[in-house]
Amino acid sequence: ELADLTAPDVEATIARSRPALLWVETPSNPLLRITDLRRVAEAAHRSGAVVVVDNTFLSPALQRPLTLGADVVVHSTTKYLNGHSDVVGGAVIARDPAHLEVLAWWANCLGITGAPFDSFLTLRGVRTLFARMRAHEENAHAVAHALSEHPGVLAVHYPGLASHPGHRVAAGQQAGFGAMVSFELRGGRAAVAEFTASLGCFTLAESLGGVESLIAHPATMTHASMDAEARATAGIGEGLLRLSVGIEVSDDLVADLGQALERVASYELKTGDTASQREKHRNPNSLAALA
Repeated sequence: ELADLTAPDVEATIARSRPALLWVETPSNPLLRITDLRRVAEAAHRSGAVVVVDNTFLSPALQRPLTLGADVVVHSTTKYLNGHSDVVGGAVIARDPAHLEVLAWWANCLGITGAPFDSFLTLRGVRTLFARMRAHEENAHAVAHALSEHPGVLAVHYPGLASHPGHRVAAGQQAGFGAMVSFELRGGRAAVAEFTASLGCFTLAESLGGVESLIAHPATMTHASMDAEARATAGIGEGLLRLSVGIEVSDDLVADLGQALERVASYELKTGDTASQREKHRNPNSLAALA
């Protein structure tokens, strides 16, 4: 059962559903919605549920779910923990030794433990985690503020902005706001194709959490398996873009986004020529090239 864990009546929803396990992702992908972990964990425990939190977007540097009531925390170690986009892996951390024993047994039984070299690379990445997250977050703040002030952007989803509906909760349970930023571009998919084709510092790719900056179009990439109605219900529109902000020079990232937005504005003044056809032949790293 899917439920909005940010809703005012979340306690009643949990009490009515009585789940055996409550899975929480906060901030959520791709709209960066914030769930009050203490609140939902208390409600879930009253119903006898085990609370699992996906902490991939923030890493332990910025959020510690076990201290907020979670029973189990999961990470895609491919992302921030490794930090260099050269590992495929995951981690599960349990508060209760009994849970840990069961998880370890199944990992051994199914042979799903991490490869030795992937584990080595992840341990190497963890050594720089806190330093990287500081740089990631500083850049994300600069990018989010720049986007929020541009007339070509309809909305910016970043918990570090005071205007974000989850800002207060995020500030209370997180040590920082992270480096994932989503925004909604005016002009729909045609504008998205022009925008992504015009970028120089951001690579069009689905992953996140590496030192390099990436951009994704959820409607045709990460969430393409959802039908249009389901995406609309989830708030994932054709103009939504998701950024994984890297650790490059922030001025370069802001300037790159700015010039791409200006390209979109210039394109909108033209008639008879579509961005998708033009960019399909010019830039293999464009969204249009994938169409």
